[in-house]
Amino acid sequence: VQLQASGGGLVQAGGSLRLSCAASGRTFSSGWFRQAPGKEREFVAAISRSGGSTDYADSVKGRFAISRDNAKNTVYLQMNSLKPDDTAVYYCAASDRARIYYGQREYDYWGQGTQVTVSS
Repeated sequence: VQLQASGGGLVQAGGSLRLSCAASGRTFSSGWFRQAPGKEREFVAAISRSGGSTDYADSVKGRFAISRDNAKNTVYLQMNSLKPDDTAVYYCAASDRARIYYGQREYDYWGQGTQVTVSS
């Protein structure tokens, strides 16, 4: 299974970006994580295999939205009202199981990461 993340870039504070994560093969429950320079990788958002359940880190609630198109085997992360603190490499991940998961160890597959830089 391969995951291909895309959509990162440079944006001004208050702007928006949409990340995409395309998976080969069947659909999975999925998540987004991020890692800022000098910090540990942290959970951002997750969505169940069906798309019926989602959850977010407190730091992004109300600003980010995770969604999926199972026909395209693609998961999205819409990021609005971006802040400089959102600057990080964003990784998509997928699990063979159906539920939402918050820990990195629950995910079986990882994408290569896409850089998001938010300027002040």
